[in-house]
Amino acid sequence: MASKGQPSKSCASSHLAEEKEIRAELQRILVSTEFKSTPRRRRLLNYLVGELLAGREKSLKGYTIATEVFGRDERFDPQADPVVRLEARRLRHDLNSYYVAAGRNDPLRINVPKGQYAPIIEWMDRDQITGSRKPLSTNSLPKHAISVAFFLRALLRRRYLVGGVVLALFGLAATVTVAVWQGQGRGDAEGHGPALAVLPFKADGGGTEQKLFGGGMADEILTSLGRFPDIRLYLPSGNDKVLDDPVEVGRRLGLTYIVDGSVGPNTERSGVVISTRLIEVQTGRIVWTGKYDRSYSAESLQVVRDDIAASVATSLGQTYGIVRTDELHRMAEDSSASVSSYGCVLQSYLYRRSLSLEAYMPALTCLEAAVQRDPGYAEAWAMLGWLEMDAGRFGWATGTRADEAYFRGLETTSKALALDANNISALKARSSIYHYLGNFAESERQQRRALALNPNDPDTMAQLGWRLAVRGRFDEGIPLLKQAIERTVNPPGWYYHLIAIHEYLEGRYSEMLSTAQTATVDGSGLSWSLVAIAEGELGHKEGAKRALANMADISPRLGRNPSEVYRRAQATDSIVQSLMSGLHKAGWQEPIKPQ
Repeated sequence: MASKGQPSKSCASSHLAEEKEIRAELQRILVSTEFKSTPRRRRLLNYLVGELLAGREKSLKGYTIATEVFGRDERFDPQADPVVRLEARRLRHDLNSYYVAAGRNDPLRINVPKGQYAPIIEWMDRDQITGSRKPLSTNSLPKHAISVAFFLRALLRRRYLVGGVVLALFGLAATVTVAVWQGQGRGDAEGHGPALAVLPFKADGGGTEQKLFGGGMADEILTSLGRFPDIRLYLPSGNDKVLDDPVEVGRRLGLTYIVDGSVGPNTERSGVVISTRLIEVQTGRIVWTGKYDRSYSAESLQVVRDDIAASVATSLGQTYGIVRTDELHRMAEDSSASVSSYGCVLQSYLYRRSLSLEAYMPALTCLEAAVQRDPGYAEAWAMLGWLEMDAGRFGWATGTRADEAYFRGLETTSKALALDANNISALKARSSIYHYLGNFAESERQQRRALALNPNDPDTMAQLGWRLAVRGRFDEGIPLLKQAIERTVNPPGWYYHLIAIHEYLEGRYSEMLSTAQTATVDGSGLSWSLVAIAEGELGHKEGAKRALANMADISPRLGRNPSEVYRRAQATDSIVQSLMSGLHKAGWQEPIKPQ
């Protein structure tokens, strides 16, 4: 037996074996031709891993790295010289790219989380590296392994404005994977997503028309919500309908949320005032409230009622709406629960807000596990098809042609449609794939079919508008994009890109700058490229310079060859040429190729 305070021989042997595996992985990365990194970032990675293995990871500071790796002297000032921060960010991008492609089947992964320099090591389960990945359970993880979910911390730490309430979405804890809830009223293998009921709206004074209005409101909201995926809808029984306490109704039914409301007259004119709210059953918390004040005539009563019901359902059920934002918020707070397939779908929705490589890998890993564990879940197959396509359109699948990635995405989304012929996410993914394959007619057909199935989905509307506009059909595309923004509580940045480009082409540079700055909420290099163009046209040299630096820092590929990135989106030649002219005016110069 080992003496007190000393490791046993078996522990020491295990530690040495692990160190050997880590060094082998480091060597695989450094010698890989797919590891697109400069010599000094290779030195940085080698140094960081060496310090980790030596037990000095806690002393890894910017000053130390600057002097030890980058040859700075004792006068180094991190505020004036951001070399360490910039090179660390680029190293993270290089590592993510490596593990998307060449390192996909490596037995372990070396990552440098955002906000620190100490690497972390993640050992992959054997099933995860054979093409049929499955997430590990907390109990089966070795103590040194951590979750791929840390990639999402930066996204989840952003503040989202929802219904006037700022929801601070905190980063996930270092658990195995994204957590969602299991049990009564929660997502499980038989039913995915939150369980929700809409109670009859109470008539708050007024005459017969108000009572009729309220009586049909719940049914219309339920009908509209049924068009959105992964919300399980329930009808309360006759006894439940007369209870005064909606939370008690929700708890008795085992629901996640209750929607209720009231209908009252507008005493100043012939109109109606609808008040509604979303209640989280477990805590009784009011998540969201809405108020609608509309005029109507006897002939238009049903039209007004249906319009308000559609607005309520859109606010609640859309991809970036109230329910999914609240689910993400609670998911981030509750890191103790087990993984579910619905959690993986939520993770993919969050990835699609930013389309960032750091959010891509955990979402892909989670979805691959979800379809293995839950092969009848159409939405998981549909979102996996999206991510397989993204490997091609963003060039992340090194060694795989873009069209191969696209055809794989088509095959995967076909599985979703075989399970659910009207799966809107699968139709949208296929529309996007056909767009990038250059089959614009089929792309538009698929997208219009998705929009016909759910005319209240702003995301479907925005995608159609984006694809029409990028092909030069601004008169059709821009109104759709603006309508999607109006109907979305918290629009993603890409909703604004083509609007900014249209404003640029029309010479409305101040408007373009405002729109492009709004788009930077997604943190993408493309948004910053549009900011740079607008700043350049307005003669703001320093602003243009900062925007170009952000563009290149976030997306080195865009910084090197922006025209290739614009063309990959299938933008018309005239759009690409105009954008390149704007970038040159902003100060962008083609990098000098090494001799």
